[in-house]
Amino acid sequence: MGDLSPGFRGKARDLMARLPPGQYPTESFPVLSAGPTPHVPTDRWSFTVTAETGESRTWTWEEMMALPQEETTADIHCVTRWSKFDTRWRGVPLDAFLDGVGTAAGFVLAESFDGYTTNLPLEDVTGGKAWLAHSFDGYALSPDHGGPARLVIPHLYFWKSAKWVKGLVLTPENEPGFWESAGYHDYGDPWREQRHRSD
Repeated sequence: MGDLSPGFRGKARDLMARLPPGQYPTESFPVLSAGPTPHVPTDRWSFTVTAETGESRTWTWEEMMALPQEETTADIHCVTRWSKFDTRWRGVPLDAFLDGVGTAAGFVLAESFDGYTTNLPLEDVTGGKAWLAHSFDGYALSPDHGGPARLVIPHLYFWKSAKWVKGLVLTPENEPGFWESAGYHDYGDPWREQRHRSD
């Protein structure tokens, strides 16, 4: 380590400070899925927000793309222990879909085209903390990584960032999703190593 410049060592220390406990950094982007990869063409894609009253609103691909877009750079952390720094996404903040929805719900259940679900507190997908992303690193999101659109909720383990997402259902009670029902932690904070129900 003596041959490394002080600037390099400083950068390495900065990166390691961004690495949650039990994680290792990777340059690759592993593909992990609970089942087969669905292929949803954008002309058949839609995104629906359903309130606990049953009222709903749906956006087509064109309507979603006409909403205000944001670019965000974030570190992501998989429950299988890899972390990837400075991932670049483009999409619509979930606030844009939830704005104006009258609700007393405290939770949302994200639903995907393949039947996958995951639960989240409503406060964790609002306030600029979550996006419906359609691009990664400057390119359209590939099906393997959740395209045409997926959730990106970088402050939680990445299983909460549902791939191939088709909608959010607002719920007054917390309803465990696919992995949560199988024993994963209900919340999934990487900094507290909330991988399993007992963590």
